[in-house]
Amino acid sequence: MFTGLVEELGTVRVLEPREAGARLVVRCASVLSGAAEGSSIAVNGVCLTALHLTSDSFSADLAPETMARTNLGDLLPGSRVNLERPVTPATLLSGHIVQGHVDSTGEIVALDAIGDGNYWLKLRVPAALDRFLVEKGSIAVDGISLTIADCEDELVIGITIIPHTIGRTTLGTARIGTRLNIEVDVLAKHVEKLLRRS
Repeated sequence: MFTGLVEELGTVRVLEPREAGARLVVRCASVLSGAAEGSSIAVNGVCLTALHLTSDSFSADLAPETMARTNLGDLLPGSRVNLERPVTPATLLSGHIVQGHVDSTGEIVALDAIGDGNYWLKLRVPAALDRFLVEKGSIAVDGISLTIADCEDELVIGITIIPHTIGRTTLGTARIGTRLNIEVDVLAKHVEKLLRRS
């Protein structure tokens, strides 16, 4: 489990296609602290199993499901990625509960400066996720815990991005048309299922 608070921007060293899936190698530093073979690390919000740890990198195998559902297959050597270690029982949960189980991708419609280093992100989301998205609700976008500020129509949401987030995550280099990983609030999914049964 993660919080959606990005700890480090890593850099893709290699994305090697395989017969089924791919092998990803990420250069990083701080998220390796305390990590061991088999540890979980979120990469752009995707929970991956860290393998072959070195002093400045780790590898991870990407399953075909991961390649199909996330934006990790779009990465190139040199691409920046958001990294986060899993929570511990003593971790402050400053974001929201993020599992690292990406539901789908969304596409940036706009990323407009609104003053004082703040930005307005407009994100087109898949119709299947719309029922889980509400104003002031939580959403993980490329592993970043964000608050939905506006549901502009049934397939576009608006989110304010503060200067800290622009400066410390991949949103600082994102462009219109960029695909971002989306994980909706797991609690909303459970509530929806319970209501559907009743």
